[in-house]
Amino acid sequence: MLKTGAFHIIGAGNGLNNRPYIYVIASAVLYGLSIPASKVLLRQISPIALAGLLYLGAFLGLAGYSQGKKFFGKSKNDEAPPLERRDYPWLAGAILSGGILGPICLLSGLAIISGYAASLLQNLEGVATALIAVLIFKENAGRRIWLALAFMTCAGIFLSWDPGQNKFAVSGSLLVLAGVTCWGVDNNLTRRISDKNPVQISQIKVFIAGVFNLALAGVLGLKTPFHPVLFFALILGALSYGLSLVLFIKALLRLGSFRTGAFFSFAPFAGALVSLAILPEPAKWVLAPGALFMVVGVYLIINEKHAHDHRHEKLVHAHAHGHGDGHHLHPHEEKIEGPHSHEHAHEEMDHIHGHWPDIHHRHKH
Repeated sequence: MLKTGAFHIIGAGNGLNNRPYIYVIASAVLYGLSIPASKVLLRQISPIALAGLLYLGAFLGLAGYSQGKKFFGKSKNDEAPPLERRDYPWLAGAILSGGILGPICLLSGLAIISGYAASLLQNLEGVATALIAVLIFKENAGRRIWLALAFMTCAGIFLSWDPGQNKFAVSGSLLVLAGVTCWGVDNNLTRRISDKNPVQISQIKVFIAGVFNLALAGVLGLKTPFHPVLFFALILGALSYGLSLVLFIKALLRLGSFRTGAFFSFAPFAGALVSLAILPEPAKWVLAPGALFMVVGVYLIINEKHAHDHRHEKLVHAHAHGHGDGHHLHPHEEKIEGPHSHEHAHEEMDHIHGHWPDIHHRHKH
């Protein structure tokens, strides 16, 4: 029902595939649920140890996903190509920013402030991602996108504002903001390798981050409890960090950092609603105008249209693709249906169609 209803509206008239939107929204919801759940777990686990457990849980979930693909006989031709040596610097930066610094800052702040405040502050990850994408990586953004970003920034101000905050609550908010900024860096670095195997990227990332954070907790003398709460932390990591991360990388491949980061702003809504439902925290009046600004910002983005005459230079690369998008018209010796991966050539081409800054549309404007 969703695919033929709500999701059919997204990008209508642009001739663009709606699947990346489904990926990023599902990723956002899964991640959003991790905030209130982590708030509960922080009563018994330190922030650094919890960061390690969540990422090791993500690794276990991704390992199960990989084994499931093999069990059901999915062809290797369906998979994106593996990482190459030139990709490792981008991956290392993503691990440091998004796997180590990001979760430690977020969970440390979450231990201080309320679950719904921390959830709604996640909105600013889209702002951080977008600004880094445009100012440093030179992604294109039209006036409609900048207007949407302004609305989301206003939403972030309302959703993080609490006139009664004490200095400890303010420090908690600053820690959460530092965390989302780290993930903004991570998103842009990961986008540089988003045409490679997302499961491989995710497994390397979460394993290294999980082991490092748990080792750091041990060095600092922060105990990790060995009782059912540890099991719940691993399950939460498998869903909200592992599966969510794969879906996010898949969205980056088609949408680019700017739009993927902006759409990920659905995560605060999911986290805030669950926080209000399961945690004993009072609602604030600032939620209403904040939510209104957020809805307007998201509306502007999902109705964006970007089409112009552009040139594709000759290119040879490998990534997962199909033959229905107008950019992959090369022949095969035998009939191949559905997604597959191999090295292929793109001939020089000039045409007009709706597009985003995916791996085939990173041209200048």
